[in-house]
Amino acid sequence: MVRPGPHFSVLDVHNGWVKALRQLGVDVVEYALDDRLDFYTQAMLEKDGELRRVFNDEAGIRLAANGLKEACYDFWPDVVVVTSGFFIPADILQVVRSRRHKLVALFTESPYEDDRQIERAGLFDVVLVNDPTNLGRFREHQPRSFYMPHGHDPQLHRPGPGLPEWACDLAFVGTGYPSRVEFFEQCDLDGLSVRLGGNWPGTSEWFTDRLVHPEDHCLDNDETVLLYQSARAGLNLYRKEGSAGADGWAMGPREVELAAAGCFFLRDPRPEGDRVLKMLPTFSEPGEVRELLDWWLSHDTLRAAAADEARAAVADRTFRANATRLLDLL
Repeated sequence: MVRPGPHFSVLDVHNGWVKALRQLGVDVVEYALDDRLDFYTQAMLEKDGELRRVFNDEAGIRLAANGLKEACYDFWPDVVVVTSGFFIPADILQVVRSRRHKLVALFTESPYEDDRQIERAGLFDVVLVNDPTNLGRFREHQPRSFYMPHGHDPQLHRPGPGLPEWACDLAFVGTGYPSRVEFFEQCDLDGLSVRLGGNWPGTSEWFTDRLVHPEDHCLDNDETVLLYQSARAGLNLYRKEGSAGADGWAMGPREVELAAAGCFFLRDPRPEGDRVLKMLPTFSEPGEVRELLDWWLSHDTLRAAAADEARAAVADRTFRANATRLLDLL
């Protein structure tokens, strides 16, 4: 299993798949593409009294990915699962596939990056996408393309006491895309305790003061769950940025994790969420958030009941169920 480049929620998804496949008896070895990318794109040498990068981005990416061929030669796997896959040159994937290793793409950025993902679909034997909005386009390049919903790990994503120092009225974990920054800036959250997690570079003090971790770090998934457990309410907000548009159909990973952790939350509506999590309230614009929060935060019993119902609704959406389906497909 090839790790993704970023150390954000996509790595949480990857780790969930690794654990689930191992639970099913699969012999899994990971290729640490993320660590190799960090090394090759940040390596420095002193020349003429000045520190300079050894490799530019293109060379660093190729060197980081090139070791995949050596890893396959050492381990000789039946299947190579690539999570995300944006940082592996096409010719390297072609070499791996030509040696009769089955290649599986675990595409995690649908529908936002579907234009780029669809371009690469034909390089794989099986393609799994996290949102079926453009599934027909994927199948034009690889007929064995399938929708695979986001999952959770019941041993991790579950209710718990949380951390007293993280207790808050509202929690949100995610990347600080401009659309999200604008949304929060338009919300009336005065008087409420708000805690944030994730990558929020270049944002104002309102955001950085509410981070539960240093600005140059992100929450790992264990800590994300702790924050959800510590909050009276959460909020799921989809980003608007994306080369192929952002009007998705499926629930995202944070939405599934929030529900599985037993955290009541306000939903940014999507068709799948409207069907599975209809017990949770939705908003259509920032001005609706405060009124919803005030009402639900003053009705503890109803809020807890809605959270319990949401948790039951996603109980079957596990990484293990997804991994079982992949093995059936293979």
